[in-house]
Amino acid sequence: MSGDVLIRLARPDEFEAIDTLIRAAYTHDYGEKGHATDAMQFASTRAQNYDVWVAEDTTGTLVGSVTTRRIGVPPLHEDVREDELDLRLLGVAPEARRRGIAAALMQHVINNARGLGWHGVFLKTGPGMTGAHGLYEHLGFIRVPERDGLWIGGRKVLDLFTYVYPLVDAAGSERLAS
Repeated sequence: MSGDVLIRLARPDEFEAIDTLIRAAYTHDYGEKGHATDAMQFASTRAQNYDVWVAEDTTGTLVGSVTTRRIGVPPLHEDVREDELDLRLLGVAPEARRRGIAAALMQHVINNARGLGWHGVFLKTGPGMTGAHGLYEHLGFIRVPERDGLWIGGRKVLDLFTYVYPLVDAAGSERLAS
C-alpha cells in the first residue's frame, strides 16, 4: 500500500478499464491524438510481454496505471540500455489527480527495478508534459537530452524527452533509496 492506493499487477478483466483510464488521462492533458492504431496502446497487448501495473484506491477503483518491461523481453523503447528498466504509459484518472498516485506508481517502479537488479529506470515523455517533468525531477530522475527522441528502426520519428533514474552510480555502487 502506498498512501491511499494499492499498487499491483493488472488482471485481464481490467484491461479495458485500464485502456479507458489511460485514454482519459492523456486526452485530459493533451487532447485527442488518435493512437488507436498502435497495438501497444492496449493493455491486453502490453500484458503479453510486459508488466501492466495499476493503482487501486480504497474503494477498489482503478485510478492509475503504468507499464514496465520484464527481464528477458524486448525493451519498450529502441534506445534503452540493456541494464535499464523502461516504462510507458504512466497515467492517472483525471478525477484522481493531486493525490500522489503518479508518484506512488513511479516509486513502485523504482523500488521494483532496484529489487530486480536493474541499473536504472528509463522513460520518454512529451516536451509539453511539464507536470510530468516536474514529477520525474522531484523523484530524482535526470534529464538526458542526448538520448531524446522516439527511435524506430534507427530513425528518429518523434521528439520526446528522455529521463533516467540511476540506481547504480558510475562506479557501480547502488544508489540509496529515495
